[in-house]
Amino acid sequence: MRWIERPPGDQHLTDQLHHSLNHNPNKSVAYWVSQLLTSRHVVTYDQAKAFFVPRLEDLHDPFLMQDMDKAVLRIERALQQGESILVYGDYDVDGTTAVALMYQYLSGLGGSCAFYIPDRYTEGYGLSKQGIRFADDNGFTLLIALDCGVKAFDSIALSNELGIDVIVCDHHMPDSQLPNAFAVLDPMRTDCNYPFKGLCGCGVGFKLIQALEQKAGRGVEHIVQYLDLVAVAIGADVVSVADENRILAYHGVEQIKQKPRPGIKALLKGKTMRDAHLSDFNFSIAPKINAAGRIKHGEYAVALLTTTEYEKARELAQEIEVFNTERRSTEQQVTEEALILAEAEADCATTVVRASHWHKGVIGIVASRLQATYYRPTLVFTQSGTDWAASARSVKGYDVHAAIEACQQHLIQFGGHAYAAGITLSDEQYEPFKAAFEAHVRQTLKPDLQQPSITYDIEIGIEMLDLKMFRLLQRFQPFGPDNAEPVFLLRGVRLGAIQCVGAEGRHLRGKLHHLPFIAFNMGQQLDLAKDSMVDILATLGMNHFNDRASLQLQLKDIKPSNF
Repeated sequence: MRWIERPPGDQHLTDQLHHSLNHNPNKSVAYWVSQLLTSRHVVTYDQAKAFFVPRLEDLHDPFLMQDMDKAVLRIERALQQGESILVYGDYDVDGTTAVALMYQYLSGLGGSCAFYIPDRYTEGYGLSKQGIRFADDNGFTLLIALDCGVKAFDSIALSNELGIDVIVCDHHMPDSQLPNAFAVLDPMRTDCNYPFKGLCGCGVGFKLIQALEQKAGRGVEHIVQYLDLVAVAIGADVVSVADENRILAYHGVEQIKQKPRPGIKALLKGKTMRDAHLSDFNFSIAPKINAAGRIKHGEYAVALLTTTEYEKARELAQEIEVFNTERRSTEQQVTEEALILAEAEADCATTVVRASHWHKGVIGIVASRLQATYYRPTLVFTQSGTDWAASARSVKGYDVHAAIEACQQHLIQFGGHAYAAGITLSDEQYEPFKAAFEAHVRQTLKPDLQQPSITYDIEIGIEMLDLKMFRLLQRFQPFGPDNAEPVFLLRGVRLGAIQCVGAEGRHLRGKLHHLPFIAFNMGQQLDLAKDSMVDILATLGMNHFNDRASLQLQLKDIKPSNF
């Protein structure tokens, strides 16, 4: 594991910020906080205030997004004339939360609405022709596509032939040409001057309802109840938590803490989320929502997230729990088989494996598992009808979407992001694509990206890691891409009371001076940790056990010390 120090902010700006936040000129906890802020490009008192207290009024004007005015006028017309509106979305967390948000909002305005989630196995990803025909058969004249649609050229052409207007709300990278939809809302459009490009699909949907509220003369505070859905989507889709997403995620987490919707409350099994953070939802909520679309159907997730009755939510959550249990079992089996195949390609720059019987709903998770094991761009294929479909995952710093695009002559379709993508190809193109992808990655993947790395913020002494520091660090929440949880370097320390814990002794537990620590998946480093001085990278957290809370270090890596 490579250790990389985060580039520090300008020393003069750090000193200035420290002075404005704390007039004590001596180095203190406040000074370290100033360093953390400037390294995150927060360099003035006003910027720090906005960072620590994200305000809804600082959200960008939604009408800065290309086509927003057209989309708002079309929805207003549909509502006024009583048209039937179909809310269509992808089957993952981002898509189902976006559908729940839009469906509830438009229904609350009196709209004649229904929602549609495509079947992962019979329709596949995106805006399907089957979905368009469903809209036509049932008299829908307006379709709002969420978290998909920016590459749905054929389906949107069909919708135009049938007289159905389509508003696309997407955040994926578009092609050089856009589909001929009524409106295309996507901050990634090259002709879109929206100031923040990092929205998730649910976030784009929220900007649309924000625009509708703004046009009606109402403020964003009238739709704050939908931010719980946006926060869950931001966390699950692993998008930036800087800029506008920081505001949306911050207030969404507060919404879940203070007034969770019945569906989310049921997924949490009534547990209090008083001390919850954005990353917690990636373990407690997101996998269960995803399991519905992976194992059964995404409509279960939307039904759960839109019900207003807790008993109904509890019943749906129990069904989804069953899907999630099946998902975990299937994922484990497919991962074991995929690892065997990947082992045969140990000398490759990529991992590309396939089996016709693998469950399509888990290949994305399996790709992540293989990427973590071999640390190289990874594609896991399974059969989809007569073709093959794959989920792709990348390593830190490498754009797998661009690599796939370079081999697109072998593909039927593809789409996604720099770190995660999906593709479809014919059986005869599998080997040519595999060879082309391997050659492209081997040529373009830089050597320093071929091993995992961890970025740390500052070197610090153990005496600085106390309750005061912890409380200040909590104000940096929510953590995620572009605002990682601060990681500290401690040199020349001796770990005490060390023991292996967990299944097969997989983890380490012990003490560093006055602080207990946990080191997940580091059981194999027991001898190093107990017999010598070490350098460690760690975060400072709180351990909750038996209704008691205590400070705890979480070790990220251990190396022999040169001290």
